[in-house]
Amino acid sequence: MYIIKNALRCIGRSKGRNVLIGIIALVIAVSACLGLSIRQAAESAKESTLEELSITATISYDRSSMMNDMMGGGKPGSSNGGFDRDQFKDMMGNASSLTLEEYETYAKAESVEDFYYTITAAFNGNDDLLPVTDETDDESDSDSTQGGFGGMGFPGGDRGGKGMFSSSDFSVIGYSSDNSMTAFINGTASVLDGGAMFEEGSTEQECVISEELAIFNDLSVGDTIVLTNPSVETETYELKIVGLYTSSSNNDFSMSMFGKSQDPANQIYMSAAALQTILDASDKVSTTITNSTTGRESDSAITGSVSATYVFANTDKYYAFEDEVRTLGLDDSYAVSSADLSAFENSLTPLNTLSTMAGWFLVVILVIGAIILVVLNIFNVRERKYEVGVLTAMGMKKWKVAAQFMCEILVVTMIAVIIGAGIGAVSSVPVTNALLAGQVESQNSQQTQMDQNFGRPGNFGGGMPGMPGAPGGNTPSDIPNDVGGGKNPFQNMFSSAENYITEVNSAMNLTVVFQMLGVGLLLTLVASMASVSFIMRYDPLKILANRD
Repeated sequence: MYIIKNALRCIGRSKGRNVLIGIIALVIAVSACLGLSIRQAAESAKESTLEELSITATISYDRSSMMNDMMGGGKPGSSNGGFDRDQFKDMMGNASSLTLEEYETYAKAESVEDFYYTITAAFNGNDDLLPVTDETDDESDSDSTQGGFGGMGFPGGDRGGKGMFSSSDFSVIGYSSDNSMTAFINGTASVLDGGAMFEEGSTEQECVISEELAIFNDLSVGDTIVLTNPSVETETYELKIVGLYTSSSNNDFSMSMFGKSQDPANQIYMSAAALQTILDASDKVSTTITNSTTGRESDSAITGSVSATYVFANTDKYYAFEDEVRTLGLDDSYAVSSADLSAFENSLTPLNTLSTMAGWFLVVILVIGAIILVVLNIFNVRERKYEVGVLTAMGMKKWKVAAQFMCEILVVTMIAVIIGAGIGAVSSVPVTNALLAGQVESQNSQQTQMDQNFGRPGNFGGGMPGMPGAPGGNTPSDIPNDVGGGKNPFQNMFSSAENYITEVNSAMNLTVVFQMLGVGLLLTLVASMASVSFIMRYDPLKILANRD
């Protein structure tokens, strides 16, 4: 108790020196509090965002893994590995997407919370049903042989001379459930008054078409449209229109350059079960057709491309899913991926950068601050050498004298830490958001500069009419996130902008408070070590004898 009382009296006697130490400790405390708060805010933002994130995953063919296996782990041009193009073509020819039955088998995994899928198939219209397009007849004929996806090497590019999308007029998308119709869930698409969406899981041949397509062909709810097999024009199917939809995709982005069927206005929605009945019927009446140019034989049946989505309650369930599907028989040539997690990780880039910078800032502040406090305490002990000599000559043990000096430093430091923590708590959120805004702007500026270096202003250059970044074209913000109710497959092709986390709501919490207390104790310990070392080496008799 004597040590504490004497320490408090000494603090009062040396106000100027202790105020200086307190100011330095206060600056260190405020800086440390901001650094710790920024790091804590980053962690809290990650956790809260991840908790609110709806985690979905897809299974797709892993082409990069296949190519690495073909090269035997070697690099192109190396002696221990090479790329066999013929082998690659053969393997890609044999590779196919999973069947609906396989997707449904993997949906039985315990980690899966929900499962839905879409089936996409290409159709033509009869003479009374024309696709929405601004092409001339000559351009349309050219597309039928070269344009669209078939000409770009997409699946279905050679099916009796008629690719899945290259020469077709319409893309019919079948939805397994309402949950799969993300455009209608997030509000970018809606059914107009006077119509209704088809029943979930219905096998009735009912459909919903775009308002633009209805106006183009003078159609209304209750009318019937006739679709034909692109390979066999005599193979027809009738669908009843039960509703008209409007979508921001139709207004914001035309994809006619990739084929009429990929224009959002030419996408027809129906139940997946109903579409599957059409595909089954087409398979029953299919024949073998021969391409007059290549001589390759193919089946005339209308084929559907299945895209399945698995939903998980949290990230742990997602990571457990891959092990489960391997147990259920998924081949290693397929990979499980989550666009949601990838987008989430990309959105953290500025926040992670800021957190790293705050960590280094914290280390620098603590090191510099500790050095300054050590120097001040060395001068403090040297100035009070006679006091140390008197106390030890009176019989007070050296460790008690050292403990008194430590108590003085501890009291001053802790007062400064408490005040600094208060200042930091008030300023942590605005300071963090201001720094984060700067990081986001810097990240976007770097991306813009890189696009310009590559001659891609607006994330896509070249001056092609109607393309993003071209005169009269769409800007990146105009590109829709959803096409046909699903993820836009061309979003990454045209836009590299990320939805970064731009602000945090809280930065100070009990974790930071305890960390600040630890900082105060650390500074006290480091600053006191010099004092203790000097005090323990002092000889009280020499001190008193040499006093001037």
